[in-house]
Amino acid sequence: MSRSGIAATIDVEFALDRPVRSCAAAAPLPLESLGHTPHLTRLMALAIKCRDMVESGEVRDYAELARAGYITRARMSQIMNLVNLAPDIQEEILFLPKASAARFPLTETRLRKIACQPLWDRQRAEWRKLRREYPC
Repeated sequence: MSRSGIAATIDVEFALDRPVRSCAAAAPLPLESLGHTPHLTRLMALAIKCRDMVESGEVRDYAELARAGYITRARMSQIMNLVNLAPDIQEEILFLPKASAARFPLTETRLRKIACQPLWDRQRAEWRKLRREYPC
């Protein structure tokens, strides 16, 4: 009821069916949108973002990030080890081409083995070898 004591009603109609879209009206998808961003690219971006959050003081430490992400501290360490890669390798990973429905040939396990190398020259040599074996 309103303040004056008069009740007001409004009739509203809802259409619960999906809207029909003609195929001619749908725009074709650009080639860049086909496929999905590789898992390695997403992990590399996550590692960089998490490092920046800790360095800026937004979060206290990686354990806090692990709790917030519902992952173990060991898994967080695996992800964060990716920032130990040479900067040019990190950049290549961030710009890997989109993957089709098939499995992406470069795996996180192989990449973690490269990240364990303390010298960037050795990392680069291993990365080149891996890229020759599994071109994207």
